[in-house]
Amino acid sequence: MNEKILVSGSSGFIGFHLTTLLLDRGYQVIGVDNMNDYYDVNLKESRLEKLNKYENFSFYKIDLKDKKNIFNLFKQYKFDYVINLAAQAGVRYSIENPYAYVDSNLIGFMNILESCRTYHVRHLLYASSSSVYGGNKVIPFSTNHNVDHPVSLYAATKKSNELMAHAYSNLYGIPTTGLRFFTVYGPWGRPDMAYFSFTKDILEGKSIKVFNHGKMERDFTYIEDIVEGIYKLIDRPPFANKGWDERKDDLSTSFAPYKIYNIGNNNPVQLMRFINALESALGKEAEKIYMDMQPGDVLRTYADVSDLERDINFKPSTSIEDGLQKFVEWYEEYYNIEK
Repeated sequence: MNEKILVSGSSGFIGFHLTTLLLDRGYQVIGVDNMNDYYDVNLKESRLEKLNKYENFSFYKIDLKDKKNIFNLFKQYKFDYVINLAAQAGVRYSIENPYAYVDSNLIGFMNILESCRTYHVRHLLYASSSSVYGGNKVIPFSTNHNVDHPVSLYAATKKSNELMAHAYSNLYGIPTTGLRFFTVYGPWGRPDMAYFSFTKDILEGKSIKVFNHGKMERDFTYIEDIVEGIYKLIDRPPFANKGWDERKDDLSTSFAPYKIYNIGNNNPVQLMRFINALESALGKEAEKIYMDMQPGDVLRTYADVSDLERDINFKPSTSIEDGLQKFVEWYEEYYNIEK
């Protein structure tokens, strides 16, 4: 297979899993990552070490805000597809470090868009987030809902990415697909995520903080479901609907070649069920400290994935119990945890 795919954030959690899948299925993948220290760089390097074993993989340590080197990479490879997963992640971190989100999520994404315009990419797919739903009350969250009320800067930058992509789809005919991910978890995950830090603390006999007294729900989505959904969308670029009318047509589509999808499990799980499943997988009970809701958090996330089912006949389905069991098995092996 001669098709070339750029995966930005290839040493990140989702990027690593997606790159592995694409390499296993024969694509030539060029990975880009700035290898920043937002979390343990050793974990990123371990992921990269596994990717470097593939002959059809090339890696470049570049920051997306480095316009010159990003443009040069596009010029060199003439990518068929671009999957932009590089971003500054984390809701709470955005409250303390807002400029990191402007650099990566806005300036970096702008460089991706300009490069796609200049070098005529067939399809740009990019990571958005369930965070864009912000204070929405209507559930499940639908891509047809208004998302103009973010509750964190992180969410605002992700909504901005969708707006920027739409403008470029309209002006330059670039097919763009935004992917609103819902609480992704699994092996090789991010240490700043709750399931990862909970696992570490429980194994070390430390207490865990349970926010909003456990009265929250998240649409936890297993990593393999996420990357399979992305893979199925790569060769399905959206088409412009010239007769599009916001009064009657889906807001996730457009008169431009533009589309937004939710990728979530369509099955919100209470935080206490999640913790109980983790305790079961670890064979150890957690000492819990119950806390109030944190700034930037939302009470519930719940993905409507009906258009994903309709368009690619796919729906994430891994249960929280099965997914956490797989994560714990990886964690114990990776960190050499003795039973």
